[in-house]
Amino acid sequence: MLCGLGTAVHASPQPIDSLPLQAEADGWALPAGEYIGQFTIDTPITLRCETGAVLQSGGRGNILTIRASDVTIENCSLRNWGSNLTDMDAAIFIEPTASNVALRKNHLQGQGFGIWSDNTHGLLVENNHVEGDPQLRSQDRGNGIHLINTSEARVIDNRVTHTRDGIYLGNSNNNLIQGNLMEDLRFGIHYMFSQSNRVIGNTTRRTRTGYALMQSRMLTVEDNRSEDDRNYGMLMNFITYSTINNNIVSNVQRGQTGDDSMIKGGEGKALFIYNSLFNTIQGNHFERSNLGIHLTAGSENNKISDNAFVGNEQQVKYVATRTQEWSVDGRGNYWSDYLGWDRNDDGLGDVPYEPNDNVDRLLWMYPQVRLLMNSPAIQMLRWVQRAFPVIKMQGVQDSHPLMHLPTGHLIQRTQEPH
Repeated sequence: MLCGLGTAVHASPQPIDSLPLQAEADGWALPAGEYIGQFTIDTPITLRCETGAVLQSGGRGNILTIRASDVTIENCSLRNWGSNLTDMDAAIFIEPTASNVALRKNHLQGQGFGIWSDNTHGLLVENNHVEGDPQLRSQDRGNGIHLINTSEARVIDNRVTHTRDGIYLGNSNNNLIQGNLMEDLRFGIHYMFSQSNRVIGNTTRRTRTGYALMQSRMLTVEDNRSEDDRNYGMLMNFITYSTINNNIVSNVQRGQTGDDSMIKGGEGKALFIYNSLFNTIQGNHFERSNLGIHLTAGSENNKISDNAFVGNEQQVKYVATRTQEWSVDGRGNYWSDYLGWDRNDDGLGDVPYEPNDNVDRLLWMYPQVRLLMNSPAIQMLRWVQRAFPVIKMQGVQDSHPLMHLPTGHLIQRTQEPH
């Protein structure tokens, strides 16, 4: 261990009390200085680092390995831990024997995983800043906050930048992810095989997918923002019985996926729904993206209403053989390109909104047909569809489109000074 001007560096993990801790009324303080080594915590402790205290492990393994319950780590700076993702190197590794661990106001900067929670309960991760290494490819970095088999965790008001995924949850149930800011990542929030989680009031920026929700059920995803993400703002892959409410997704554009095999294409979709059923998607605002919503692969029985699709290059892409009705209890969605009218002034359009026709389907199936977009043949096909609706293909229909923006309160709230 190197303490300040220091002594020798230990090759094997040392107990936390090998550091020059100073007793306080409600815990222990670590004085300013640089401390190099790997440290284990086997008994309950509250550890607060004084300003200028830096822990690092010389690029090897974990810095802190927590094995005891009721441990609190506050205000510590952790740097330069191991980068071996196979060995799960992390700045703070929480083992299954630990529960009710609290991590507050720490600053983590390194190449491996930031915080790894393995089969724990009652974790609190609050007001931490986790930074990865932008010089590495994203797939060579660890995740910022990685929860596996973790339950009843609260991950609140953290900032994660330049890691692989900001917050990853696998087989983790009954957790709260709230108020976090995630920037310059692969995925902002990434779910796999989890249920009964709440994702509330988070923000992603400049990721390659803001919210990657996969193989999970009973998620509540509310009041989140996706800003300037690439490829996908929100991606739902085999999501069931979940609620997606009051989120704002803006300016999702086509992007490069690099060597990442988990993302195919660079479509710029605000919302992508793949093989997802029995969800409620309501009150969201999707704007200024290449594609507002893409629904495919047997995604049915979803309730889609009171959303706003504003200024997207293409509002809807739906490739299937069944009609999808996108209104609930007489209320549909707001479409900025809707050209209908409202003669009785009830706030609902008098004619259905039908975003796609046979020409759209032809373009999706055979992209090379775009070369003929302005040809007489394509114009004739569109005219025939309008004149003889008997040949109209099945697709999305909003029978009660909204004439007024239903998400104005969301836009106003985000513009208010904080």
